[in-house]
Amino acid sequence: MFNIALIGFGAVGKSFVKLLQLKKNLLPDNMKLKYIIKSDGGIYDKDGLDIDEIVKYTNSNNKIQKHPLWSNISFKDMIKNKDIDILVELTSTNIINGEPGYTHIKSALENNINVVTGNKGPILLYYHELKNISLKNDVYLKIGCTTGGALPSVNAGTIDVLGSQVTEIIGVLNGTTNFILEEMIKSNMDYKEALKKAQDLKIAEKDPSLDVLGIDTAIKMAILSKVIWDVDFDFEKLKIQGITNVRKKDLLDNISKKKTKLVGRAYFLNGNFEFEVKPMLLNKDHPLYFVDGKNKGVHYKTDILGDITVIGGASSPLNAAASIFRDLLYIIENRRR
Repeated sequence: MFNIALIGFGAVGKSFVKLLQLKKNLLPDNMKLKYIIKSDGGIYDKDGLDIDEIVKYTNSNNKIQKHPLWSNISFKDMIKNKDIDILVELTSTNIINGEPGYTHIKSALENNINVVTGNKGPILLYYHELKNISLKNDVYLKIGCTTGGALPSVNAGTIDVLGSQVTEIIGVLNGTTNFILEEMIKSNMDYKEALKKAQDLKIAEKDPSLDVLGIDTAIKMAILSKVIWDVDFDFEKLKIQGITNVRKKDLLDNISKKKTKLVGRAYFLNGNFEFEVKPMLLNKDHPLYFVDGKNKGVHYKTDILGDITVIGGASSPLNAAASIFRDLLYIIENRRR
C-alpha cells in the first residue's frame, strides 16, 4: 500500500495531482492520495480521494476551500492518523528559517514517512540534519525538484557518477535571467526594459530579487554542493553577484563569439571548497553555451568519467511537478523491492 499526502496546493501541487491522473498507468493500483492540505485546512478521505473528481473540480476554477470534503484538518492531524507512507511537501520556499517546510519534512521523516519535496529552503538550511534522520529511519528524502525543476541535476551528480569523484560543478540554473539577458541582445533593450518585459510575460516575479541578484542560482548550486560533497558552509558568506549591472553594450560587444550567462561554479578538491555566482562569458565550445530561454543546464567535471552535462528541464509548474512525480516513482519502485 502506498498512501500519499500532499501539502501545498499551488500551481505545482495542482499539476502534480493532474499527473497522478494522466500517468496512473505507471502507478500501483494500491496507491491512494489521502490528503491535500493547505495552511488553513484541507481535504481528506481515509479510503483515498477521487483524483479524477479533484482534477475536474480544480479545472473549473473552484477553490479547494469550497470542496465538500474541506475541513480544518492539519498537518498535525495527518501525523496523528499514521496512515500515509509518502509526504509530498510543496509549500512556499523560505530561506530565512525554512518554515513551515522544515517542520513538515522533519516530522514526517521522524515518523518513518518518505518525503518528496520541491521546497528549497529546508534543504538549503538543514539538508544534513534531514538526511541523517532519513538514513536513521530507513526512509527516502528525495529533493530533485529543488535544483532546477525537471532537470535531473541531483541524479546526474550522484547516481549517474557512482564510482567517480565530482571535482567541479558549473550551472546555468535560472531561466528568468536567461530570458532577460537574451532579450537585451535580441530586442536591443537595456536591463530595466528587459526585466519589465519578463515581468509582463510572468517570467519574472513582481519582486525579481531572488532571480536577478543571483540568489536562486546560488541556492541550487549550494544544495548540489551539499548533496554531492557532503560539505557544509555559511550560505550568507558565499560570493554571489547577479545581473543587475550587466550593460547592453557589453553583451552586444561579445555576441559574435560568446554569450553572457548567469553562471554558478563550485569545486571541492583536496579539502578546498570554492563557490561563486556571477555573469560569465561562455565560448561557443562551452557545453552550457546553448542553454537558452527557460531551459537550464549543469556541467559536472569528474576524475574518471570525464565531463558530463545535462541540459533542458524548461521551467513551468508541469515540469516541476514532473520532477516530483519522478521522485515519487523512484520511492515506489524501490519500496516494492
